[in-house]
Amino acid sequence: MTDVVTDVNVRPARSTDLSAVGELWSQLVKYHQELDPRLPSPQPNGPLYYARQLEDRLSDPLVRLLVAEVDGQVVGYVLGMVVDLMGDLFVQDACGFLADIFVVSEYRRVGVGRKLVDALVDWFRDEKVSYYEWHVAAQNPHGQAFWNAMQGDSVLVRMRADIREK
Repeated sequence: MTDVVTDVNVRPARSTDLSAVGELWSQLVKYHQELDPRLPSPQPNGPLYYARQLEDRLSDPLVRLLVAEVDGQVVGYVLGMVVDLMGDLFVQDACGFLADIFVVSEYRRVGVGRKLVDALVDWFRDEKVSYYEWHVAAQNPHGQAFWNAMQGDSVLVRMRADIREK
């Protein structure tokens, strides 16, 4: 594998991609579970359910699902949407939200994730969105390094406290 993959094709997902995306989602959840067991694990039928939910969103003009393809194989995906976060409470513009991104391990650190994000940002720009947000697991130093390289800044830190018995 080279330092940069040049033969990757990033394109809008089609319904024929959804099974593969569901399996990638399952790998994403497993990856996060291995990083931090406090993160939720998937239901046994989670990949199928995830794919079915995406089927309904393929035609939603405020949602974009992109896949990265190498030699006809889906090796990554990104899911983004335009959202209005509590517009009744806060004065703010609609923003982009990057809900999920995953690249299979063999294609990490060679530019596939960057190509997916760049393509999603192009779509956000077309939708007149001036910023986008995402979550990254606290126990995911590689993910944090990726987002720092993508010029990400921490705005809020999501924290958690377990409730213990008295």
